[in-house]
Amino acid sequence: MEVFSKYLEGIDNPDNRERIEEVLSWVAERFPNLETVIKWNTPMFTDHGTFIIGIDAAKHHMSFAPEGVAMRHFAEDIAQAGYSSTKGLFRIRWNQQVDYKLLEKIIEFNIQDKAEYTKFWRE
Repeated sequence: MEVFSKYLEGIDNPDNRERIEEVLSWVAERFPNLETVIKWNTPMFTDHGTFIIGIDAAKHHMSFAPEGVAMRHFAEDIAQAGYSSTKGLFRIRWNQQVDYKLLEKIIEFNIQDKAEYTKFWRE
């Protein structure tokens, strides 16, 4: 989690900083084999050099970007959780609960789906 410390320091709202730190810590603890990196000023988790998920803080929400394949695969679950989304990410407002079971399923899907993948992004 040390790699995320400077990023977290840049979040002005202490409640939001604490909340995203909690989510990032949960991912790091639940998936200890994932590597933690900052790319494009976004905290990311990777596996054998390939992107798994990026989690970013915005003014009104946290953004979770698992790539379009995972977004399409979990579109219904994301909508049922009450999260807004685009084709590449979903948003959890600061006042919403994080559905950790859904987050776990998305991350596990990407790890398995990209197990043999050698590039950072899907093509």
